Amino acid sequence: METIRSSTIDAAFRQVVDQQPEKTALVFRGEKTTFSELDIMVEKTAEYLFSKGLKKQERAIIYLPHMPQWLAIWLAMQRIGAVAIPVTHFYGHEELAYIAKDSGAGTVFCTDANLEQVIKAAADNPLKRIIVVGENFTPESVQNIDKNTTEIISFTGMINEKTPSLPPIQIEEKEIAEILYTGGTTGFPKGVPLSNILLLTAMDVKRTEYVSLTPAGEGVAIQGAPLNHILGQEVGVGALLSGDTLILLAKLDLDDLFAHIEKYRVTTFYGTPTLCRMILEHENLGNYDFSSLGYVFTAGEALPKEVARKWVEFFKKPIYNGYGSTETCGGITGIPVGVPFPEGTAGKVVYTKKIKLINPDTLEPVSANEPGELLVFSENMVTGYWNKPEETALHFVTLDDRLWYKTGDIVRIDEEGWVFFVDRSVDLIKHKGYRVAATKVESVLYKHKAVVECCVVGVPDSKFGETIKGFVVLKKGEENVTDEELINWCRESLSSYEVPVLIEFRDTLPKSAVGKILRRKVRDEERAKQDTA
Repeated sequence: METIRSSTIDAAFRQVVDQQPEKTALVFRGEKTTFSELDIMVEKTAEYLFSKGLKKQERAIIYLPHMPQWLAIWLAMQRIGAVAIPVTHFYGHEELAYIAKDSGAGTVFCTDANLEQVIKAAADNPLKRIIVVGENFTPESVQNIDKNTTEIISFTGMINEKTPSLPPIQIEEKEIAEILYTGGTTGFPKGVPLSNILLLTAMDVKRTEYVSLTPAGEGVAIQGAPLNHILGQEVGVGALLSGDTLILLAKLDLDDLFAHIEKYRVTTFYGTPTLCRMILEHENLGNYDFSSLGYVFTAGEALPKEVARKWVEFFKKPIYNGYGSTETCGGITGIPVGVPFPEGTAGKVVYTKKIKLINPDTLEPVSANEPGELLVFSENMVTGYWNKPEETALHFVTLDDRLWYKTGDIVRIDEEGWVFFVDRSVDLIKHKGYRVAATKVESVLYKHKAVVECCVVGVPDSKFGETIKGFVVLKKGEENVTDEELINWCRESLSSYEVPVLIEFRDTLPKSAVGKILRRKVRDEERAKQDTA
């Protein structure tokens, strides 16, 4: 089985279908779908969309949970050259309406469970068509929308409808395949346009340079991050387009995840460090067979050393950490399988990327082994945000006749090229004239036996600039631990100016759809409390 080498996503998928049509492509709720069966669903969806006038580069929103239809719709849009806009199915109508308006999307795919949110979103942003996935859904059941302006369509009825065959459609490698929305400095999400060649290159690098334990077409990956997230696409969709089997989970239940790994002999698992920490803390972890797991990858946030150590202790295999962003189409750094690596590293820069480390205030290069803001360049890179010239100007800069993306992340690189994440520049706490890395304080807190989750932020302080405050979730049975005990614990390992002044205990911490702790939300909540005090 050849790995991904095509110039378009549709060509890569067709190649896999031609080479192994009867191999299992997807597993969902115990049902298996072969590559040929998936291709039939893709072709019928593409034919219908094309017959309805969905043109090349026209945008459509995928507002669905994980299911085979998600991938069939996404691949069908690649077949006709349309632009997919995958979003989390947890969005409310306001977020959905904003993205529909910002992207200019006229079509939304949803389920009967979140159709009401789409209808509310359509009130302020008329949609051409709403296509609903639901076994018993009928368009006639929808009453509260103007059907003269918005067409309501059943997905099941759609793929069973006889439509003309697709004509030949020429898709160019640099044409936009999708727009992923990510957080904005103004509070509004920013659209990141990703081309066919950029996505395929990222997937190819990941599959061939890092997930190299099994030949292409012989691996089994389980979806540990959402399909609407670059991590879920780079590893999960990348596995599918390499001919591997991809297991989709309807929702992330840890016992269900463990059972699927054991039953289907999963070889590749990926997710955030927070998810891996939750796995290690699960009471039933020892009841399952994980011997098939060869490659476990984390990204999306810094991997605490203590989590990495505990993972090796239990699984007897390393956990590989990487670093990337939506704007760079995934991986900037990674650790190849089987290569010894220093503790705490996020890997080395992948061969398709070039980087600079600069002083964020002056844009001047920093000295060797000194921390600096990371800038990234690559061929076919994203050159700006969709409809956001002001945000683009903030995050993309021309230096040495090249356009660079300013990640906003502070890293350092040692003499051997290993990259170490220090912190988000916006998360550096300015305390008593020092710059304190929130992740460094968190890593010490995580070493305490009573701490299961934590988040450290800077709280505005008129005397010290910012006060260091930690928010901690304790393990069950450890509720007697005090804030004074944790502060003293930090004092043993940190410099005096790095020790948290305040500790607040919480039952939970806010998380993103991929399970990443939302430090910005915690910080904003704390500052809002001060504003109203």
